[in-house]
Amino acid sequence: QVQLVESGGGLVQAGGSLRLSCAASGPTFNNYRMGWFRQAPGKEREFVAGISRLGLSTYYVDSMKGRFTISRDNAKKTVNLQMNSLKPDDTAVYYCAATLGALNGSSKWVYDAMNYWGKGTLVTVSS
Repeated sequence: QVQLVESGGGLVQAGGSLRLSCAASGPTFNNYRMGWFRQAPGKEREFVAGISRLGLSTYYVDSMKGRFTISRDNAKKTVNLQMNSLKPDDTAVYYCAATLGALNGSSKWVYDAMNYWGKGTLVTVSS
């Protein structure tokens, strides 16, 4: 089992940028597909972005595509989420998640497909 710790959240103005990072424990980070999810106040947790084991494939929902970029560094055991052109609707707690499953397609990236979760980091976008 791995432990995941998110960082980089904070307060940013609309149109600004923020970079989130997720640090993983253990020696088997490269075996996991990694993803970012978010949960806004009073709403369900939703998928944001996912990345394959070697970082060769990435997955996004339409509202984030072109603004958000997911990446990973297996040597450092980290996964990042670069967020640009932020909107107030992006305000949420952002969670890092990991799975050993093969998720070939954005529709496969759902809450129940993930095996491990971080505690989240809060992103607040002001208008």
